[in-house]
Amino acid sequence: MHRAPALNFLLVTVFIDMLGLGLIVPILPALLTTVTDDPATAVLWSGILGSTYGVLQFALSPLLGRLSDRYGRRPVLLLSLTCLGVDWLAHASAGGMWVLLAFHALAGACAGTNTVVNAYVADVVEPEDRARAYGRIGAAFGLGFVAGPVLGGLLGGVDVRLPFLVTGLLCFVNVAYGWFVLPESRPGDRTTALTLRMANPITAVTVVLRRPVLGRLTWARFCSDVARMIHQSLWSFFLTVHFLFSTAHVGVLMAASALAGALFQSLAVGPITRRLGDKRAAVAGGLLGAVSFLGTAVASSPWMLYTALAVGVLGSFGGAAAQSWISRVTGPDEQGTVQGALTGVGAMAEAVVPVTAGVAFGGLLSYGNPGLLFAGAAALAVVAALLHAATPLTALPEPRLQQR
Repeated sequence: MHRAPALNFLLVTVFIDMLGLGLIVPILPALLTTVTDDPATAVLWSGILGSTYGVLQFALSPLLGRLSDRYGRRPVLLLSLTCLGVDWLAHASAGGMWVLLAFHALAGACAGTNTVVNAYVADVVEPEDRARAYGRIGAAFGLGFVAGPVLGGLLGGVDVRLPFLVTGLLCFVNVAYGWFVLPESRPGDRTTALTLRMANPITAVTVVLRRPVLGRLTWARFCSDVARMIHQSLWSFFLTVHFLFSTAHVGVLMAASALAGALFQSLAVGPITRRLGDKRAAVAGGLLGAVSFLGTAVASSPWMLYTALAVGVLGSFGGAAAQSWISRVTGPDEQGTVQGALTGVGAMAEAVVPVTAGVAFGGLLSYGNPGLLFAGAAALAVVAALLHAATPLTALPEPRLQQR
């Protein structure tokens, strides 16, 4: 297999995926207001769209992962990208919210990009190099996060629908690129059972949690995801309220931290994980993340905040190390199944945490202590690090998941 074209395609895929999600941040309110002719209705529909996408992603990610184990990674990944492109074109052309909701629901149901990308990397990269590869995936994710809002703001100034048209076309260009250059990472295994039990997201996650090693790593991933979503959903509000930063100041900080994180993950994850190993790197990265969250919670000056951000960038290798560790204890014939369950866990956090954290943040504002939620995120990061520390390190896959 020619791995360079395959990995390059995966990097472009993750970048475009995050580009599209970041693009909607500055533009979606204007688009929905244009479609609904009422700002209050637009806000309501924004919540409905986001929740629908998250719920369907949670419900169907395990099935998509299972399908990639049975039929191969390539068709599932290309299907996911095609559905995403259709969704963005629907945003660019839809004249009514129900049509937009239908296409966004389709995109959520087919949102298997992260699942298949992580499984594909495990298929084609040797175990000792996976953390570096996952670090590069994280870097592409961060660059898309930076480029999305910038592109959305610039193109949205020309026409509110233009950013969605451009992103949709980029998706289809990427599908064509993948069709011609992306090899299949492993033949599908038709003996992989497609049962209602394994298609059920609750059951799929539960089966993974029952595994002695993988279960602990999944709980650690869940704690890390919740901590990350608390920070991600509240950070800009916290800076605006606590430090009175302007939107431009917040945007510059977001871009700078994302760029620094992308550069660090591209260059440093490989050497760090080779020196420390996946387990110690996951623990160290989690503890640095906890320090960053706690530093944000207690920051009384902008420079304390900047220091906390820098520590967070330094700890970003922990996620790639944990992902590499998970791939090591997962058999080659069930990478998609496990990654689908993990995507479902992340989708659950993304659907529930922003609303819950937002309500809690509003309540804490009345007591003058809005940073307390970041201390909670720090506690969750410590729990994740402790779970990693307590999990035995093994280079052998655990026994195959029960399929009946």
